[in-house]
Amino acid sequence: MTRRPARTGIFGGTFDPIHVGHLIMADEVMSRLKLQRVLFMPASRPAHKRSRALTSVEDRIAMLRLAIRGHQGFAVSRIEADGSGVSFTARTLETLAAKLPGELYFIMGQDSLEEFHTWKDPERITRLARLVVLPRGDHDLPSLDPSLRRRVVFLRPPRIGISSTEIRRRIRRGLPVRYWIPDAVLSYVTRHGLYGIRRRG
Repeated sequence: MTRRPARTGIFGGTFDPIHVGHLIMADEVMSRLKLQRVLFMPASRPAHKRSRALTSVEDRIAMLRLAIRGHQGFAVSRIEADGSGVSFTARTLETLAAKLPGELYFIMGQDSLEEFHTWKDPERITRLARLVVLPRGDHDLPSLDPSLRRRVVFLRPPRIGISSTEIRRRIRRGLPVRYWIPDAVLSYVTRHGLYGIRRRG
């Protein structure tokens, strides 16, 4: 029997902070596409999110590692965190393709797909990886050029109305975020005084 090539999911983002919605989506994609692993890849300076000051990448990596601890198929990649300058997906995927055997699946939201034509070297991205697109809400799926459609997989994940933006806002307002993020991540946020939360002690 021919053995199928390894499949690796690449889940990029700021993860500021990582929350249970991210974890549920990654687990769903891993199960439904039969991936061997999912790499969470926090960006140091993402090209499409330059307007907001980000929490330090070392804090975001530490929270990611706490969040995925114990899941054998999840890992954290420092490839963009350790790079210099703005992170570009095409460059990152080229580096990963040279290191990882098998097929790459780049996980993104539908809003990112709608802006995909503005990304640097979109054709090179789709040569290097399939795009796994997660629609938001009940939005209709966009019509795509046939050449791009062949490289896109649409998956409707469970609906989780949680976002990092809302978590940061709730913390600033003193509202609870327990059950929105893993307990170990909430402990880290509190211990390090992130997002305006009051430190313990």
